[in-house]
Amino acid sequence: MRALVVEDETKIAAEIAAMLSQAGYVVEAARDGEEAWLRGETEDFDGIILDLGLPRLDGLSVVRNLRAAGVTTPILILTARGSWTERVAGIDAGADDYLPKPFQPEELIARLGAIIRRTAGHTTPMLETGALRIDTRRMVTTVNGALISLSSLEYRALRYLVHNKGRPVSQVELGEHVYGAEHEPGSNAVEVLVARLRKKIGAEIIETQRGYGYLVRG
Repeated sequence: MRALVVEDETKIAAEIAAMLSQAGYVVEAARDGEEAWLRGETEDFDGIILDLGLPRLDGLSVVRNLRAAGVTTPILILTARGSWTERVAGIDAGADDYLPKPFQPEELIARLGAIIRRTAGHTTPMLETGALRIDTRRMVTTVNGALISLSSLEYRALRYLVHNKGRPVSQVELGEHVYGAEHEPGSNAVEVLVARLRKKIGAEIIETQRGYGYLVRG
């Protein structure tokens, strides 16, 4: 999963990035509202964590601009402003949830995961397809009840594919959501990664659709 953290305070941004990375996210950062608007509209993120008090363009304007442009990426507003009027304004602007500072890391991760799941039609933290189960809260993967040991990259790739089950995912898209902006489209890293996954979970779970990418059936 690929998340954009929009926070102008360097220390807070680093803390959020660290906790999300530990939870299996690829994290990228924006320091002001204009950068957040541009990247949110032109790049593919699974979720956006957005502070309201930003330089150059405030957070509410970022939300309104993204929604006006048809961007449906789930947005979690994170801010020191805790009044109910601010929360209502954020939701009315098009945000999916609101978390005031200070916050517990577990709540941030849970809320972000929840809005990402809801957007894809998943109602629980458990992703399933056939005999495969992924507990996204504990980052535990099983096949027929047997625990499967995955590297962080393997977990990210499998979680993204199962999260998007029923839809072909191109190598470029999968690479962006596993490696982030550093992914080189011409690299065979994704192909190698999927090959390793197939050896661990069974070759039949991840199909290759030529010309389209990888598919996990619903």
